[in-house]
Amino acid sequence: MPTDHELRSTDTDHLTTGVPGADELGVLRVDHVGIAVPELDAAIAFYTETFGMTCVHTETNADQGVREAMLRVGDDRAGAQLQLLAPVSPDSSIARFLDRRGPGVQQLAYTVRDVRRAAATLRERGLRLLYDEPRTGTAGSRINFVHPADAGGVLVELVEPADNHTS
Repeated sequence: MPTDHELRSTDTDHLTTGVPGADELGVLRVDHVGIAVPELDAAIAFYTETFGMTCVHTETNADQGVREAMLRVGDDRAGAQLQLLAPVSPDSSIARFLDRRGPGVQQLAYTVRDVRRAAATLRERGLRLLYDEPRTGTAGSRINFVHPADAGGVLVELVEPADNHTS
């Protein structure tokens, strides 16, 4: 009679580690999870006071129509962060998101080596991106988004940090 461990683990068990050509995409890590909030200062207070996160950056991104904050979890300066996004106008995409769905998870972002190359690779794979050319994101990064209908219902953001490119 096999043990519980033998039932769960066999010689044929394995982890899938990506698809051929995955390094063409240049995904390096989870960058952040974006949360839509109606009021930025209140949300910063909630996450810092309740969960002990540290607010490491705030800015207004007029192009995206948001005030945003990046929060670090614990002492991991290189780890994924939480991004809080509040609308600056009622016609911004975050305002429309809040009207349709209310506060909550709005996006999942990945750090990529080169956002243009990642976008081209994804287009070759049949995915739609929201922008023809990258736009300016948090702290001077370059960004683009994969349409949620092509990514299992998730808005996926591609982020090339500012120190990876020259403007």
